[in-house]
Amino acid sequence: MTLISALPDPASYRITGSGVRPSAFAVTELANASVAAVGMELAHYMQAANLVAEPPAVTVDQRLASLWFGYSFRPQGWEMPALWDPIAGDYPCADGWIRLHTNLPHHRAAALAALGCANTPEAVRAAVATWLGDDLERAIVTGGGVAAAMRSRDQWLSHPQGMAVSSEPLVQWTAPRDVRPRTLPRATETRPLAGLKVLDLTRVLAGPIATRTLAGFGAEVLRIDPPDWDEPGVIPDISLGKRMTMLDLKSSEGRARFEALLAGADVLVHGYRPGALDDLGYGQEARDRISPNRVEVTLNAYGWTGPWAGRRGFDSLVQMSAGIADTGRAWADANKPTPLPVQALDHATGYLMAAAVLSALREAIHHGKTPQARLSLARTAELLASLRPSATGPRITRSEDGDYAPTIEASGWGPGLRLKPPLALANTPMHWELPAAKTGSSSAHWTL
Repeated sequence: MTLISALPDPASYRITGSGVRPSAFAVTELANASVAAVGMELAHYMQAANLVAEPPAVTVDQRLASLWFGYSFRPQGWEMPALWDPIAGDYPCADGWIRLHTNLPHHRAAALAALGCANTPEAVRAAVATWLGDDLERAIVTGGGVAAAMRSRDQWLSHPQGMAVSSEPLVQWTAPRDVRPRTLPRATETRPLAGLKVLDLTRVLAGPIATRTLAGFGAEVLRIDPPDWDEPGVIPDISLGKRMTMLDLKSSEGRARFEALLAGADVLVHGYRPGALDDLGYGQEARDRISPNRVEVTLNAYGWTGPWAGRRGFDSLVQMSAGIADTGRAWADANKPTPLPVQALDHATGYLMAAAVLSALREAIHHGKTPQARLSLARTAELLASLRPSATGPRITRSEDGDYAPTIEASGWGPGLRLKPPLALANTPMHWELPAAKTGSSSAHWTL
């Protein structure tokens, strides 16, 4: 076995269930394969950790995998907050379309400052119509915001960033170092990651999906958010199985607590832009000093080389940049951007990150040395574009009652139902001990 670098061979795992997410792209195939990647890497990790004699068989439920690429939680007797800020969305500009992402207050402020208009959809629409897409994108990004003009696939592949990303590996392995994984005495074939301490420094959505997946096999996941942070539309979905705490990394007390947590972590997963951790005083050298035996996996939006390597971004924006929304427009015979039916770049990247963690842990067990993994939404977009649709079955557009586990989950907001897990190994079911919890609901310490 080598470190994960591609999707697993479809012949190496079993698929049950049926159904297809309607799209110009192979979204269901990507769901199957990225979920299977976790299973395959976990199977080989379990063998390396002497939990099984042979890697167990891996089964992916195609319908459930496709549904988990959407929202996994259904409130019972209450409603979730809106996923999007009223200003966020696609707007026609002078030469095409642009998407504004304004869920965070400072991103909304940057967009409004560039446009010089009032904080209403009507005012924004009128202002955007006077701009060329590239010019507005540049103005908003320069001002600290996030936006993406719609490009075709050909435009993206000839763009400097598109060319850079297309030449990157799916999983970029870098900075190898000596790592001696801690023995996990609580780990069993049933709960192979029990006792594994995962420090989660990620935001919507790929990174949290990675750590949620690890929690599903027993890992202790502690997510750290800055004070007053919240993502009310998505936290009930991605905080499943985790403890959620808050620290101010700009205060001496917060830094001391963070360093103690990092020193005790077996795995660090983060989604900071290149240089952001360095600016906080936690660059590579500092992380290696504080936590020499950790496995580390990270991601960014637009790739690790090229002029946009440091650019902020989200799944919906990368879909616009990379030609996905424009290809969808042509496929649907529509007169506006048509994105994927789900945020598939986030979800697939998240599962691949979880697989990379397991791959790196196995490598460390075998060789006492392992590199760090870097992934990006833009590179996952290229993976999706390379896949050919082959899945069969009825159209999957929404979940049904039978897709949910029967047990009520007592989330931090109220009761709800959770989709049945999409992945299983022979004697290793995927399940979560902890319900979804609000940000800042736990203290900043490891439980063991």
